Formats: sequence, structure tokens, C-alpha cells
Amino acid sequence: WSDLTQDSVGKKLSGHQQVLLSPYLAASCAFLTHLALCAPFLVLDALGGVCQRVRSWRIAAGSGPPPSLWKWYECFWRVLFKYATAVLPAAAVFQLLRSPSLPELAPSCWRLSVEVVACFLLFDTFFFIWHYCMHRVPWLYRAVHQMHHQHHVPFALAAQDASSAELLSLLLLALGSAWMLGCHPLSEALFHFLNSWLAVEDHCGYNLPWALHRLLPCMGGAPFHQTHHKKQRNNFAPYFTHWDHLFGTYIAPQSHFRKRHDRTVMK
Repeated sequence: WSDLTQDSVGKKLSGHQQVLLSPYLAASCAFLTHLALCAPFLVLDALGGVCQRVRSWRIAAGSGPPPSLWKWYECFWRVLFKYATAVLPAAAVFQLLRSPSLPELAPSCWRLSVEVVACFLLFDTFFFIWHYCMHRVPWLYRAVHQMHHQHHVPFALAAQDASSAELLSLLLLALGSAWMLGCHPLSEALFHFLNSWLAVEDHCGYNLPWALHRLLPCMGGAPFHQTHHKKQRNNFAPYFTHWDHLFGTYIAPQSHFRKRHDRTVMK
């Protein structure tokens, strides 16, 4: 009986490992996670037409009403198509090439925290350089990045609404950051999850009272990134603000929005 039980447990563990090591799991989870994280903002956008409190959370400067459900619907199919035709196959190939294995032990809380923070700092650096280049090199902007800037006022789902080339480049930056640091698979998974959340929050169009940038001054948040979508010459880093400060490309979102609002009121 003991041998049968061990056999059964061994088969279950083997089956679970096969699922976890599937080349299609990472990209599929990334897409579903992105949708799940966008869902609360879809509710907020739907409530925005009837609830004054929700409208007061929207970022100012003439951002207008929340995006319609039709806009969400169109964006969903564009993102789904890019994932199915580009991200999923590329992620599968990358997973097969690196032949990952699952360690027996989980990382300590300290190692988990250090690796996740290090991943974000490295990814933020790579993203800043790549993003700056896409805006400064005309053919790169037209071929890779322009599609993402069709949204002058972004919303949550639009975080992934970009060209296939841009989605693949960001996938490479995220996977490359974790690979260069030699992260534990659990640290890498947590990094990708939090990366998805921060990307959604950056594009949500709301300056929420509980947003992370209100708690951590080093974070830019949605106002910081919405300024980039409006001006396109500043605030190139995805999450932190130190690189923009260092290279003189930082602009304070509040002052920008206040000036725009004041001009609107004067008119």
C-alpha cells in the first residue's frame, strides 16, 4: 500500500511538473493575468459615467470620459491576436531553448525579495534605454512604437496594445532581466506578475488614492506615464523616475496637468 501511494504521488508530481514546464504556460498565463488585472478598471470605467467619485479619480488635463465598452472590445481582440500570432509562439520557443528545471526548494523570503527588486531595477533600465531609442529614432518609432501611441489617453487594457515587434521586445527584456540575474523560478514568476500589474496601473487613467506611486515616491505611476502619452518627449522609464531625472527627461505630471486645466478654465 505504501509503495502504491508513493507511486501515485510520484505520478501526480510528474504530471504537475509537465504542466508547469509547458512551453505555452507562461504566455497563456500572462495573457489571462493581464485580463484579470484589467477587470477592476473595466468596472471603474463602466461606473465612471454614473458615479462622481469615480470620475474624480480620473487624471485631469482634459482626459475626457472613460473609454467606452466598444473601445475595450476592439482593444481585446487586437491584444488577443498579437498574443496568439507572436507572443505565444515566441515564448514557447524561448522556453524550449532554455530547458528550465524546477528546484526542489523554494527561495527564502529574503532571496525572493532581493531578486524581484533587482529584476525591476534591471528591467526598468533596459526599458528606459529601449523606449528612449524608439522615440528618438524615427524609423524605430514608426515601425515598432507608433501603434501603442494611438492611445493619447491610455486605459488599462491598452498596456499591451502595441505592435507585435514591441510586445516581443518587451518580452525579451523581461525574460532577459530574470535570466541575467539567475533568478529562482518563483522569483521570476512573481516579477512577471507584478510587472503585469504595474503596466496595467500605469495605463489605467486613474490617480487612485491607494496607488503604489502614492506610497513610494520613487515610482511614477499613472500620472507620470499619462504625461508621456500626451507629450511623448518625457518620462520614458516604465516605473521608476530616477533615469528620467538623471537624463533630464522628467516632467512632473501634476504641474503639467494643472497648467492644461488652468488654460481650459480660462478659455
